[in-house]
Amino acid sequence: MRELETTEEELAKLGERALELALEYWSSVEDRPAVPKVSGKATQDLFSEPWPHEPVGADVLDEFREIAAHARPSGGRFFGYVFGSGEPVGALGELLAAALNQNAGAWRSAPSAVAIERTVVQWLANAVGCDGFAGSLCGGGSAGNLIALTMAREAKMPANEAGARPCTIYTSDQVHMSVPKAIAMLGIGRTNLRLVPCDENFRMRVDALESVISEDRLAGNTPIAIIATAGTVNVGAIDPLTEIATIAKREKLWLHVDGAYGGLAALAVPEKFRGLELADSLTLDAHKWLYQPVECGCVLYRDPSIARKTFSQTGDYVRTFSEDPVEGFAFFEETFELSRRFRALKLWMSLRYHGRHAFQQAILRDLTHARILAERIRSNPTLELLTPVELSAVCFRHRYQDNAALLRRVLARSRVYLSNATVNGQFALRACFVNHRTREEDVISIVSEIEAAASDLDL
Repeated sequence: MRELETTEEELAKLGERALELALEYWSSVEDRPAVPKVSGKATQDLFSEPWPHEPVGADVLDEFREIAAHARPSGGRFFGYVFGSGEPVGALGELLAAALNQNAGAWRSAPSAVAIERTVVQWLANAVGCDGFAGSLCGGGSAGNLIALTMAREAKMPANEAGARPCTIYTSDQVHMSVPKAIAMLGIGRTNLRLVPCDENFRMRVDALESVISEDRLAGNTPIAIIATAGTVNVGAIDPLTEIATIAKREKLWLHVDGAYGGLAALAVPEKFRGLELADSLTLDAHKWLYQPVECGCVLYRDPSIARKTFSQTGDYVRTFSEDPVEGFAFFEETFELSRRFRALKLWMSLRYHGRHAFQQAILRDLTHARILAERIRSNPTLELLTPVELSAVCFRHRYQDNAALLRRVLARSRVYLSNATVNGQFALRACFVNHRTREEDVISIVSEIEAAASDLDL
């Protein structure tokens, strides 16, 4: 046999072993520490080694156990950041997508992959009330925001040929860090990103937005876009989308909605997201509230011609000659990627395997878990709830402890995984529920662990 070839018998054994290891991990995920007992030095020593000249062979799969032991597990007691739980059918879809090894850049290079991705994008658009929007899958909210804001710039202040010109963009002071990054990468500059103050519920103030746009116009600046947020990363606040859309329309500005965290909750509670359908573009993260393995983001947009105007730059070696609207379609004409993995297969398989209703119920359960935790915090005299609970993020503090030290102790105990936020200048403990494995007893354990960690600090 030639180098890199594997016999069918060997491949069958490798496949069986890989699946055994995955099943072993999934069956043990709830028994693993919420925070792995590892150190930077240990992982560096364990995994830093030269590329072997001779083959390791099938033994390489046995290293998975050690890798898993040094990984942060996606069990039901993980409440950090905004990170989904890795639904297993989606993971199997990843394996099959890798086996097919399709470049989903255009229909002619990956017919089934492109057809499936276009269908899945329509499912997501329908799920959030944006029927008729086009779009594509991408790495996550950061990539989605960059794609959408590049379209906004090209629609309102074209830069592809002559370069970026001065303009201003508006968003709330609760904006995700990916937005200032995108503004910098686009050559607009972070000083031209206006951070609009929020109300007591961390929602963008419409009066302040109108005021700052007016001030910029009087100063001779050129506004081009507003970025609203449907689920702020710290507290899960939803900006007043309909009112902001009215301003965007009146001012002839592009409206982008960053819905990477909260947007897909519209599948379960659409009444919270009225106005999403008025956006010119929006981002969603299926690896958050559809629980898919990372990476699985989505950018949706109202007008695909603007996407093509923004990203179309075709070399002869990939030019499509078909006039057929299906066979001539190319994602690389509507986004910046030419090489694109078959991201849609895991979604296609997972969403069809479980059905729409199951995902609606899982999201509703997450929202319920957040309310349960909030009530337990309110009823505990040593704890203080710091923000309203609009979606599934719960920010709170201990009234009598150093909360940073308390968080370190909680993580050291390894029974639950919390993260932190800054709320009105205060260090906050934060739990976020986007986890299909979480049960009510896991939620209840959060307050118990806070109390136990506080007792540890008192010793």
